[in-house]
Amino acid sequence: MSYDVAVIGSGPGGYVAAIRCAQLGFRTAIIERYSVLGGTCLNVGCIPSKALLDSSEHYHNAAHTFKTHGINLKDLKVDLPQMIRRKNEVVLENNKGVEFLMKKNKVDMFNGHGSFVSKNTLKITGRDGSSQEIEAARVIIATGSKPVTPAAFNYDKKRIITSTEALNIEKLPASMVVIGGGVIGLELGSVYARLGTQVHVVEYLDRIIAGMDADCSRELMKSMKALGVQFHLRHAVTEVSAGKNSVKVVAQHRDDDSKKLTLEADYCLLSMGRRPYTDSLGLENIGIATDEKGRIPVNDHLETSVPGIYAIGDVVRGAMLAHKAEEEGVFVAEVMAGQKPHINYNLIPGVVYTWPEVASVGYTEEQLKEAGVPYKPGKFPFRALGRARASMDLDGMVKVLAHRETDEILGVHIVGARAADMIAEAVALMEFRASAEDAARMSHAHPTYTEAFREACLAATANRALHV
Repeated sequence: MSYDVAVIGSGPGGYVAAIRCAQLGFRTAIIERYSVLGGTCLNVGCIPSKALLDSSEHYHNAAHTFKTHGINLKDLKVDLPQMIRRKNEVVLENNKGVEFLMKKNKVDMFNGHGSFVSKNTLKITGRDGSSQEIEAARVIIATGSKPVTPAAFNYDKKRIITSTEALNIEKLPASMVVIGGGVIGLELGSVYARLGTQVHVVEYLDRIIAGMDADCSRELMKSMKALGVQFHLRHAVTEVSAGKNSVKVVAQHRDDDSKKLTLEADYCLLSMGRRPYTDSLGLENIGIATDEKGRIPVNDHLETSVPGIYAIGDVVRGAMLAHKAEEEGVFVAEVMAGQKPHINYNLIPGVVYTWPEVASVGYTEEQLKEAGVPYKPGKFPFRALGRARASMDLDGMVKVLAHRETDEILGVHIVGARAADMIAEAVALMEFRASAEDAARMSHAHPTYTEAFREACLAATANRALHV
């Protein structure tokens, strides 16, 4: 069989690329090594984790805030197996949705591990050992990433786990150690903390979510401490060992050799980041070498060193985000069709789906200082917001960074209820290079959470915030 385009990997980047290629008239195939479509994001990442995050937040509110709202419950308890079942149902419906989209767009689906025999020949190996080959004029590599699991940490998928296994624990653990204070560890740590698990976060750096604005780090840490999460910053893990029913984690303080931390818990969650997944792709057969981080080098058109072979998403440079991969999937399809698409990587938002949520786009204050860019900050606390008081979602703030001379919005950083949705307004305005004054002059419905964004923009324009 011969195709105009073959896509290896059916995660958000891969399946979106396949859809756009088909829309543009290319005969398209998609190859997925697992039995269902959707990749990490849909099956063991974004979607299932958000399902559990919502379930845990409902329980936490029922246990801690419903009484204040005038709702009295009796014999409240966690049914973790049912939470897992609901999560699995959500995933299954999304699987079916992606499969429907492939059929609707006449994309041929192949189940098996795809690898290069040559530039235009792909071998598809099934789980039963069977194999077949297809021809493709162009290929898009969209194979995603896998969790980093250092050999010294004895990853066993039982007591020492990654996010994949953490999504399927069916007995609520009394305690859990999370190694890594990044997005994945904090999201899943907050799930179990809200259900009653004692969670310890061990982080080598001096703050959590270190890639985001420092104010976001401080606000989120304050909120998670209120949940009972304990943080051990500036600690390097030296030992992780599992027993039959528990795990031991030993860490050394980065700056003080006399400070040694020993933690025992039911589980240890490894969340030190992810690595590009290019295993057994046969890249060597077509002359493609990965870089020092295992990524596939690409040019500005996301084309590899081999003409006609493209790579997108987690296997290339940039943030490992589902929506970044989607943008790149559309971009490559349109480049192949002779169009001239564009991606502004600085305006791809980042989100942490804890509660309160954290969302950020553009430059952080630290980046602006380092680059010597003149800026003026504007901040507004959720606590001063009528909508937040009405819903009891008081934690967090909106921070707007505008150019001191031109007033152009350079960065927006939000910690608070619905931050993940609110950030879209900032992205839209920044795409059109709006000023803080522009945003401040826009009418925002009252009472809404987005009023906090307007107030922060007012604060950035000569300290004109109205409600603080």
